[in-house]
Amino acid sequence: MSNFEQFHCDFYQSNYTIDDQEEGYNSYGSSENLSARRKCQIGDQPPANAFVPSEMLLPSQSYTGQILQPTYSPNTLSHLTYTDGFDEEPPLLEELGINFEHIWQKTLTVLNPMKPADGSIMNETDLTGPMVFCLALGATLLLAGKVHFGYVYGVSAIGCLAIHALLNLMSISGVSHGCVASVLGYCLLPMVILSTSAVVFSLQGILGTLLALFIIGWCSLSASKIFTSALAMEGQQLLIAYPCALLYGLFALLAVF
Repeated sequence: MSNFEQFHCDFYQSNYTIDDQEEGYNSYGSSENLSARRKCQIGDQPPANAFVPSEMLLPSQSYTGQILQPTYSPNTLSHLTYTDGFDEEPPLLEELGINFEHIWQKTLTVLNPMKPADGSIMNETDLTGPMVFCLALGATLLLAGKVHFGYVYGVSAIGCLAIHALLNLMSISGVSHGCVASVLGYCLLPMVILSTSAVVFSLQGILGTLLALFIIGWCSLSASKIFTSALAMEGQQLLIAYPCALLYGLFALLAVF
């Protein structure tokens, strides 16, 4: 029995302790972590001849902002800022080509046939005033009991095409359809006065005939003056005024009868 106990003590007796085991395990784990970190660092480093973006070479910056308030670097702010602010944009009416000052100057030029016309302004393709004057002519004819909106727009379209072809044959520089429509539409303003007077009294008489002839001459003189100044056609005003008088005579017939 004593021999067995002595054998048992000899069999289990050892200098290996648990602390040594934990120390060895920790050293083994630390060596594995160190080797893994070295492999990651080696793997993260690009080859010598490879292209490396500039963003990867920048040092990492610590986050200094607050929650829901991220920080911005100067480079980020330069991308976020707009190059053109709302203050630098032109007004909406200017983008649409509506200039009330030019509309008023053209209207005064039509109302005063003896006033010299500005060719740079008159050569613009402005259809705001002509559309308003066409609607006003149709509205005043409607007040007189005459529904002639279709005739007004139809005669206007055919007359613009005819005058455009004639002016291109007579002038050297030529003219656009928009310019012809703009000038003829603005010169329709005296015809609105004639149709407005038809609401007050009947034009089927001597007074109405004289008033209609005066309005026709007024419209044709204003249109021919503007065309000669815009297209540099000095000495040809009477040649332009004749076809314009024929066109405005059709509108006068709509107002009288």
